[in-house]
Amino acid sequence: MEKKSQHQSSSLIRKTDGEDFSDLNYESGFGNSFSSEAIDGALPRGQNSPLVCPFGLYAEQISGTSFTSPRKLNQRSWLYRIKPSVTHEPFKPRVPAHGKLVSEFDKSNSYTTPTQLRWKPVDIPDSPTDFIDGLYTICGAGSSFLQHGYAIHMYTANKSMDNCAFCNADGDFLVVPQKGRLWIATECGKLEVSPGEIAILPQGFRFAVSLPDGPSRGYIAEIFGTHFQLPDLGPIGANGLAAPRDFLVPTAWFEEGSRLGYTIVQKFGGELFTARQDFSPFNVVAWHGNYVPYKYDISKFCPYNTVLVDHGDPSINTVLTAPTDKPGVALLDFVIFPPRWLVAEHTFRPPYYHRNCMSEFMGLIHGGYEAKADGFLPGGASLHSCMTPHGPDTKTYEATIARGSEAGPCKITDTMAFMFESCLIPRICPWALESPFMDRDYYQCWIGLRSHFSYEEADNESDGELTMWDMEQRILCA
Repeated sequence: MEKKSQHQSSSLIRKTDGEDFSDLNYESGFGNSFSSEAIDGALPRGQNSPLVCPFGLYAEQISGTSFTSPRKLNQRSWLYRIKPSVTHEPFKPRVPAHGKLVSEFDKSNSYTTPTQLRWKPVDIPDSPTDFIDGLYTICGAGSSFLQHGYAIHMYTANKSMDNCAFCNADGDFLVVPQKGRLWIATECGKLEVSPGEIAILPQGFRFAVSLPDGPSRGYIAEIFGTHFQLPDLGPIGANGLAAPRDFLVPTAWFEEGSRLGYTIVQKFGGELFTARQDFSPFNVVAWHGNYVPYKYDISKFCPYNTVLVDHGDPSINTVLTAPTDKPGVALLDFVIFPPRWLVAEHTFRPPYYHRNCMSEFMGLIHGGYEAKADGFLPGGASLHSCMTPHGPDTKTYEATIARGSEAGPCKITDTMAFMFESCLIPRICPWALESPFMDRDYYQCWIGLRSHFSYEEADNESDGELTMWDMEQRILCA
């Protein structure tokens, strides 16, 4: 499906301010082929790369997949820009080095532990810190060099990026703001992303982050070698979970004129490099294709839940998935725990106690989380690695049991937790393990769980009326 947008007003053509996010337009859809032009007629007609493009623009393709990827998976866009992105000085290692970004996880830069980990919200720094300097890796697995794996980052920032743009050559970013809106300028257009929304910034796109609300904090999942897609719905049917039409794509805009000393900061193999140029990279007057940044409001997610007994598996709340070659196994799932009704009868309604072959990193955008009565705070995080036991804390368990089996329907409100879940076992960065915000007493939340086992009670109950199973067993034994 192809969608087209045009923005032809003379005021937009004359004035293209990168800080103006007052009147944004979006196209909707997931995986569509879009067309957008800031000046009518800027898109070539009938071909991608004519000898001379309209208005003297340069044609440039950005490929998110190999040329020969199957058509249903192939992602690419054509950008028509005032100057091509190749017009820059050579890249040099950024000085000073960042030091807290990792894209290849091994024993030299990270550690493993099966212990349950939890972090309190990290303070936003007092010194001027933009999105790039405020970005740091928590954990991950695999390698961007091998194009297989993932990294989980967090960011804390208090100032907008100035006269520079960021480019991630390692993988796709899934950005989850927790505090403060993000104004993200990209080569395809502008995105305003608020807490409660997410943004996908695909590999290779240049972008700049401004902070209209000042101090900002959030989470980022980065995937190597693949892209996010909507999960299959299976027996659910044709509708439900994240609807394709609720994903929003920016529309074309551009900056022109000289920008002396403009810096491109490129993340390449987990290291940062810089290159100077004399113009803004946001000089794309028109574009078309299906490889594009986008955003999604997670409050529009349509959750499904059990309506009789038992607690559903968290996979039912998957928003986006990055699959592996093994059916049903994800490199990384993005799962949410939104407001919803709980109606299951005779059921322990909080998440069950669990050991998982997958590893689970959780964050909290606002409110509380149904499995933790306290200690898990907005802006904080937890990590339960492969086969590490986890589940509701003592207060949650005891409060749930005290309500008994006659508890009526109840609605979970004022909450938005999420999970990054992966089949790969994460290695944790040393600064995350040594962080002063590490909750060293996290394990204590389960220590108070006491035994409720009573053989006599179970035996007395069995002296009552025979169940159908009991009668069947007696007939078989006879």
